Amino acid sequence: MQLTPLPALSDNYIWTLAADDGSRALIVDPSEAGPVLAAADAGLQPAGILLTHHHGDHIGGVPDLLARWPGLPVFAPDDERIPSGYRRVADGEVVELAGWRFDVLAVPGHTRSHVAYHGHDLLFCGDTLFSLGCGRMFEGTPEQMHASLSRLAGLPPGTRVCCGHEYTLANAAFARVVEPGNPALRRRFEEAQAMRATGRPTLPSTLAEETAANPFLRVASPEVRASLARETGRDPADDVDAFAALRRWKDGFVA
Repeated sequence: MQLTPLPALSDNYIWTLAADDGSRALIVDPSEAGPVLAAADAGLQPAGILLTHHHGDHIGGVPDLLARWPGLPVFAPDDERIPSGYRRVADGEVVELAGWRFDVLAVPGHTRSHVAYHGHDLLFCGDTLFSLGCGRMFEGTPEQMHASLSRLAGLPPGTRVCCGHEYTLANAAFARVVEPGNPALRRRFEEAQAMRATGRPTLPSTLAEETAANPFLRVASPEVRASLARETGRDPADDVDAFAALRRWKDGFVA
């Protein structure tokens, strides 16, 4: 298979997953149509679109793509803020299209209706899980977001994490303050620096890398807990409390 992150807007990725001949591709979270249309001019043949949530920087390109390919199936969570006419998907359902098969996972937190797609050792997780970070909680609760991240962290460790933004270095700046003694984090940071220095995406990462280095998946780590206690002046009561404190800290963090 050919997995390609198409850069879009300022820091988005539109993921395309195609057969080895470059045809019959799934398009994930097209924030704008231009990068997909350019890829199509080079031979890509869209077979369908997967949407993770309703934000405009993840669905904005769909109308123009449907104008180019009328009838192209679009799979989306059940949310009234996503245009009608798309095929609604929910937790536990399966999307099968053009030889691809993906399980739908409900992962509320960033938004109330956010979903992820898991299959073929890939995870299209939108803005729920980032490399070395996670999404802001615009609509969900800490309990929901922590549960969603824990669910994703429980997938096979070799799963490749295909998230929606190139945030790895910015996330690393915070993560290194939270858990400075983590050697896996240091390796991931150095790797990401080298990738960006040569214009390469830092994604996909793997769940193994994320569980070893991402502080939002490591709220039980003694070093993370100690950092939170210093920052907040108290010991977290449990993992959810630790996650909530970590997310609040990140929301106000300035590198």
